[in-house]
Amino acid sequence: MVHPLACIDPKARIGSNVQVDPFTFISGDVEIGDNTWIGSNVSIFDGARIGKNCKIFPGAVISAIPQDLKFKGEETTAIIGDHTTIRECVTINKGTAAMGRTEVGNNCLLMAYVHVAHDCILGNNVILANSVNLAGHVTIEDWAILEGYVGVSQFMNIGAHSFIGGQTGVRKNVPPFVKAAREPLSYAGINSVGLSRRGYSKEIIEEIQNIYRTIFQKGFNISKAIAMVEENFSASVHRDQILDFIKASEKGIIRGPVSSFQKTE
Repeated sequence: MVHPLACIDPKARIGSNVQVDPFTFISGDVEIGDNTWIGSNVSIFDGARIGKNCKIFPGAVISAIPQDLKFKGEETTAIIGDHTTIRECVTINKGTAAMGRTEVGNNCLLMAYVHVAHDCILGNNVILANSVNLAGHVTIEDWAILEGYVGVSQFMNIGAHSFIGGQTGVRKNVPPFVKAAREPLSYAGINSVGLSRRGYSKEIIEEIQNIYRTIFQKGFNISKAIAMVEENFSASVHRDQILDFIKASEKGIIRGPVSSFQKTE
């Protein structure tokens, strides 16, 4: 299954039924899981750990050294989970000493020309549309979707089940379950369509929506909004997930709706 015009270091650990197309380069400190397909003109460097049943399309570059001047050649990795698709010309840099790894989870889709910088951590079922660019140390939780041409600043966190509209810049953290759009990036409702597709009940979706109305649409500052949510909503997995994310967001979260002009109480 390995084309004779592929260049593979004999020390690379290649699983069973792996297909490697011509003009692809694979370095020695590389692991590739069973049943993975690697297209032509792909470059996979030391530190790559690629799971089973992945598809890596032509022109992708996996585990190249970070574009970080602090990188001193330390041994780090770029990990890609099972059943993940990496489309044309995607670049995924390995980690630095700060984190030790860059990681993309299971069942992810990274569309053409996506860039994932050093020390980024992507959860499972994440979709990054064409030309999304992640700076270093970005965390994206499970089921998040970023539309095309989104740029994410370093050290940002994007919550689970969130949806970010295209051609926007992420300079503040995006809490779980929300839709975010516009410039500057703002709350645009909750991702009710995505939540419904993933089996969330109408009652849970309504609870999440009411929590975010308190946070973003009542005119409270964040500390007051958190207090109001804790006072008026019973503890639940979803309530606590939202509050824990916001409390941990040292760099702050996205702003409320552009049309919201209520005074802060």
